[in-house]
Amino acid sequence: MQITKATLTDVPELNMLVNSAYRGEESKKGWTTEADLLGGIRINEDALSEYFSNDAVSLLKYTDEHGKILGSVYLEVKGSKLYLGMFSVSPVLQGKGIGKSLLEAAEVQARQLNCHTITMTVISSRKELIEWYERRGYISTGETQPFEGDDKFGEIKQPIEFIVMEKTI
Repeated sequence: MQITKATLTDVPELNMLVNSAYRGEESKKGWTTEADLLGGIRINEDALSEYFSNDAVSLLKYTDEHGKILGSVYLEVKGSKLYLGMFSVSPVLQGKGIGKSLLEAAEVQARQLNCHTITMTVISSRKELIEWYERRGYISTGETQPFEGDDKFGEIKQPIEFIVMEKTI
């Protein structure tokens, strides 16, 4: 098992992982699904590929001994903060420490980039996910953001709002 930076050649596998973790029936095998909140897909290969042309963005991948991607996380430098998003772990492997390892690796990368805060947005109704981040030292800033859906990635099934969470490292 290792965590490394993803590359453009990883896009097809990342696309499958992210969509299986967030949407559709497969996502319901894990506890981080958005399938009851949003229909459609989470991302597509074109959007993933675009990330690799942005120097402020990196994607970390967690791979098994055979090189299969089991988890990933999107990181983007925004001033002195590192934004963490699209955090994905294979639904059938959630709860086995992959997410915790990826989160720790993101914090190491933040320090290496001289970012002193990691920031993220979490769907406000996802209490169990918010609690998971809180147990790892993240706190709500009190700020909220509206969900700005993109029709190409599915229908909104109910109103969605994000809370902003941060951790000083």
